[in-house]
Amino acid sequence: MEKKRILVTGGTGFIGRALAHELVAAGFEVVALTRDPGKSAALFGLDAGTAEWDGRTAGSWTPLADGALAIVNLAGDNLAEGRWTRAKKARILGSRVESGAAVVAAVKAAKQKPGVLVQASAVGAYGPRGDEELDELSPRGSGFLANVVEQWEDSTREVEALGVRRVVIRSGLVLGRGAGVFPRLLAPFRLFAGGPLGSGLQWFSWIHVRDEVRAIRFLVETEELSGIFNLAAPGSLREIEFCRALGNSLARPCWLPVPAFVLKLLFGEKARETLLAGQRVLPRRLTRAGFVFNYPDAATALDNLLEK
Repeated sequence: MEKKRILVTGGTGFIGRALAHELVAAGFEVVALTRDPGKSAALFGLDAGTAEWDGRTAGSWTPLADGALAIVNLAGDNLAEGRWTRAKKARILGSRVESGAAVVAAVKAAKQKPGVLVQASAVGAYGPRGDEELDELSPRGSGFLANVVEQWEDSTREVEALGVRRVVIRSGLVLGRGAGVFPRLLAPFRLFAGGPLGSGLQWFSWIHVRDEVRAIRFLVETEELSGIFNLAAPGSLREIEFCRALGNSLARPCWLPVPAFVLKLLFGEKARETLLAGQRVLPRRLTRAGFVFNYPDAATALDNLLEK
């Protein structure tokens, strides 16, 4: 029996690698689109294939979209790396919009259209909203990140007119071992220097990487689902509460706050929109569709992530 093919753009990133391994284990044929197939193949071994692309155009990989079960578009410049200079902001936006346009071009060229396109997004779509509970029906927010997310989501909207089911995943901070944001959160606690960012009262919406990839697979396989889904654990909490939970898990104090003015000096706009702001995001559509989180609260997630 021929395996069902799934293409993953951004497949060599933190989430993309975890997703590829999840899908291969489930019996799918997975192809990660990457700028350096030779180098990237070592990340997967024999688990997944790779195909070359430049992140901007529908090139030699385009025939792979023909008859594919799904395309999962995770491509985009890393938001967390570096200060948001004018050049960095241009890369953040351009990498997302250009990769989306390339995916649309590949879908247009396919005689047999892919079954579904899963379009990555982020809870930054809602902007800083204080204590407001935010679900998929909440209006978009304002600011640089909210504007980027709007254009990111819209970059692949055109496939819907081609008859392709489209799912948009607005992810919280994805926590996993060895990569992503979690090792950065962990480092100061290892040195007994952990503490909240600013006041710590901002909301912290997160998801364990295992639940992130399980949710993506669930959305690929559940054919009646389309539209926007929040991928964030139901146990969202304030940053100070997450800090205390992490300290408890490590038997370390959460006592040394990083002043807001220091973060603003170091990171400027990025600090104001991400580190010092947050969203209280609820995954209502996902849970109502029947998805069950393995790690619904911070204590459960941290126990797993810190397991030796």
